[in-house]
Amino acid sequence: MRKEKIGICKWCKKEKKINGKEICNWCYRKLFWKQKLRECSRCKRMLPHQGKGLCAGCYNYVFNLERTKAGQRKRLHNIDNETYKRITSKCLICGFDKVVDLHHLDKDHKNNSEENMIGLCPNHHKMLHDFKYRDEITRQIKEKLNQ
Repeated sequence: MRKEKIGICKWCKKEKKINGKEICNWCYRKLFWKQKLRECSRCKRMLPHQGKGLCAGCYNYVFNLERTKAGQRKRLHNIDNETYKRITSKCLICGFDKVVDLHHLDKDHKNNSEENMIGLCPNHHKMLHDFKYRDEITRQIKEKLNQ
């Protein structure tokens, strides 16, 4: 086994484990070690590799996205993530389940009771807020809720 040498780093002047050049690992990586640049499979830029073929920005976006969305749901709607997912699992009118928006029935965004919130696909949500189709969509929502 190799014995670790403790000493004062030439660059940061702190007492740490040092290598043969009297530099700590952190200073060596920061000053001398150049990472290979690879093409990110998501954004196609040439950047240092983070993991799973992604650059650091894309890696954090992809793998921390759900946690970020949960925080936004809590902040914006003041409901827990599981309730939000259950309400927006599919559109109440057509059953579309890919992209579903949250709609407040009484148009009061502070009233976050489950009876006041429904899931609508973007098309039906836009139609509900458009004066031209409002009555038709409202009628369909009432029919579905009374079933």
